[in-house]
Amino acid sequence: MRMTGAQIICESLIKEGVEHIFGFPGGSVLPFYDTLAKYDRLHHILVRHEQAAAHAADGYARITGKVGVCVATSGPGAVNLVTGIATAYLDSSPLVAITGQVARAFIGKDAFQEVDITGITLPITKHNYLLLSAADAARVVKEAFYIARTGRPGPVLIDVPRDVFTEEAEFKYPDTVNLPGYQPERRQALQGNPLQIEKAAKLIDEAQRPVILAGRGVIISRAFDELRQLAEKAQMPVITTLLGTSSFPESHVLSFGMVGMHGMAYANLAVDSCDLLINIGTRFDDRATGKVSAYAPKARVIHIDIDPAEIGKNVRVDVPIVGNVKDVLQSLNQQVAAQEHEDWVKQLDQWRREHPSLVIRESEGILPQFVVRKIYEGTQGNAVIVTGVGQHQMWAAQHFFYDKPNSLISSGGLGTMGFELPAALGVKVGVPDETVWAICGDGGIQMTIQELATIVQEKAAVKIAIINNGYLGMVRQWQQLFYKRRYVATPLTSPDFVKIADAYGFPGVRVTSKAQVAPTIKRAMEHPGPFLIDFVVEPEENVYPMVPPGASLAEVLELPKPSVKAAAPGDTSNL
Repeated sequence: MRMTGAQIICESLIKEGVEHIFGFPGGSVLPFYDTLAKYDRLHHILVRHEQAAAHAADGYARITGKVGVCVATSGPGAVNLVTGIATAYLDSSPLVAITGQVARAFIGKDAFQEVDITGITLPITKHNYLLLSAADAARVVKEAFYIARTGRPGPVLIDVPRDVFTEEAEFKYPDTVNLPGYQPERRQALQGNPLQIEKAAKLIDEAQRPVILAGRGVIISRAFDELRQLAEKAQMPVITTLLGTSSFPESHVLSFGMVGMHGMAYANLAVDSCDLLINIGTRFDDRATGKVSAYAPKARVIHIDIDPAEIGKNVRVDVPIVGNVKDVLQSLNQQVAAQEHEDWVKQLDQWRREHPSLVIRESEGILPQFVVRKIYEGTQGNAVIVTGVGQHQMWAAQHFFYDKPNSLISSGGLGTMGFELPAALGVKVGVPDETVWAICGDGGIQMTIQELATIVQEKAAVKIAIINNGYLGMVRQWQQLFYKRRYVATPLTSPDFVKIADAYGFPGVRVTSKAQVAPTIKRAMEHPGPFLIDFVVEPEENVYPMVPPGASLAEVLELPKPSVKAAAPGDTSNL
């Protein structure tokens, strides 16, 4: 059957199980949109900015495990996707971005709205395509989805010249892909080397003070049961990275919270004192390790990761295992002996009592962590939390307790402000029956605040909590601690968020007292549609614990001393 390139792409998307597309039209991609009108099975969600299309598709992908799809036109439309593509790339989120391009005859001639988007996105995609023939469209879509979802997931971009959308070709969707240089699903790539797994089991059996460090790889591979089985069988404490949060139930007796710059003090001390560290699906990024030369100084290290490039890149590894986390853990669990590490677990419990990282101090005003705790209590933990980046992100990770698998969606590697609102939209589209809270900073939400219109248009019942402290909070915290309180460009003037919500046609409430917090959260939960709460919180509250830049995890700061004199950048001697 002969079809246009646009029809072939639509048919191919349906073959890949796509139901939702997040996008924004424009001249070069208009033939695709004209064709899209004939495909009721493809629900297009009109965002108000292309960056939001990528973030929404990313949020959808993270919560469902499916490939998210976003579409933009050429030039500025394509370039506006870049931040969202990079966010997905660094957090291993499967995405296919389709961009329009100028007609083939105009490529390379600086035509109106022409940009080399394949060149721009080369470092932030797993692969990208410039589709120069409609005859190749079905194959390219098939390959793009395969590359995006297999191995270490990530974004793939397909750039389509305008006249390729209208060119006709025979359509037959391929049954398989033929990529000789890319074979992530071969048995060895998934299951790991048996000899290395055997070595890992032996180290676990011999360890006296083992610790499991769980990352996003556990969530991507849906290895929740396997991780729990390993921890319980060998009685090993579990700590997580930021993006590994919600991979292991935090009410579990073996759960000791998040590690790293704003991780729990006792989790950081566990890394510093353990004799075996089992890294499962995390890349040892700098925010989780602190000073690398002082990281886990007493420990042998096992590293399980599907991407061989990550093993040994940042931290020395004694037993590397390349494979899919779920498959590797299934094999490892069969070989690990049942163990008890009662004294070690008691030591961590003692550190938890001595270093109460989650205590919320008394305050007349509203503390941000108090708000997060009340959202936890109001939802009873049965919610998906989506955050942006900054102080509110850390408080959300610390003070909401994640027993529900895959229930924290956040930007980790790129640290993208403005992620929260469009990503929450994508999450709600992916799991419409779940309660979804977007916990936002007053700075971050203003980067993508226009997506309130999309949320209303889609009737997406996202609950929005703005932690409004009048600052770019995390930057201000660093300025306070390391730059002599020079608050340059961090005091923030915001609009009346309640009026903004009203302008978009849904309820908003401003909360200025602690007594209002819980009842307003309850009201938001009872409202059938979107609901915004502007929490006016203490302006100079800081996130603790904190590992200062350049310090080891053992040098974690829990509370500031009563008097903190101004410090030069990088000088932490007075803290």
